[in-house]
Amino acid sequence: MLAGLSTDYYQRMEQGREVRPSDDVLDAIAGALGLDAEERRHLFTLARAARRPAPVREQSGEPEQVPERTRRLLQVIAAPALVLGRHLDVLAWNDLAEALFGDAGAYPPGRRNMLLLIFDDARDRASRCEQWKQQALAYIAMMRAAVATDPTHPRATAVVGELSIRSSEFRRLWARHDVRESVSGTKTFRTPEVGDIVLDWDTYPLPANPGPVLLVFTAQPGSADAERLHLLASLHATRATEGSPRYHRW
Repeated sequence: MLAGLSTDYYQRMEQGREVRPSDDVLDAIAGALGLDAEERRHLFTLARAARRPAPVREQSGEPEQVPERTRRLLQVIAAPALVLGRHLDVLAWNDLAEALFGDAGAYPPGRRNMLLLIFDDARDRASRCEQWKQQALAYIAMMRAAVATDPTHPRATAVVGELSIRSSEFRRLWARHDVRESVSGTKTFRTPEVGDIVLDWDTYPLPANPGPVLLVFTAQPGSADAERLHLLASLHATRATEGSPRYHRW
């Protein structure tokens, strides 16, 4: 009633039947539901994706590519940084990220995914990151945004499907349908070498549509956390030179 739609039309739309609401109808629904600006944009993205013909996708099994210039950018950033694919696959990382997380190359390519990794070891997650739930929700919000542009993409289907089967906690958090555009937060890393390191993290879009993002972890200059991160990087460089075993904190 608030949106000025018939019950039958609204039910058919909710059930995913052959209904393609106009932008005016979507705007009326967003107003009736009291959606904020981010939620409204998400609604329009979902609806417009449903209107488009099936997208032409990359060949099955063909990985996303990281341009050489982006790889060079990673190496000159004086902070731990990763390149995440559109479905949160870890595509590239710098030495400082390896010092913080461990070597992502130790995992098979199909498992280098932030959502899969954060839900992999439920027993140990509290010791790895006190803000685990907030981090998981942020990654889920990023995946939600990717799914909105192409709901049937095989990689999204594979990751969400696997986690939905094996993790009741993922099912519960995914069902919240949280929507966030600007994804950032704070994460505590517990390292055996230098103790706790609290870092802020932010994501920055890279060229391509839809494209990868740069995930960067920073500490306030001159802070104790910055000093611990610097010490961790030095220890990592020493281990790499000596060929010593590396820790894995993914």
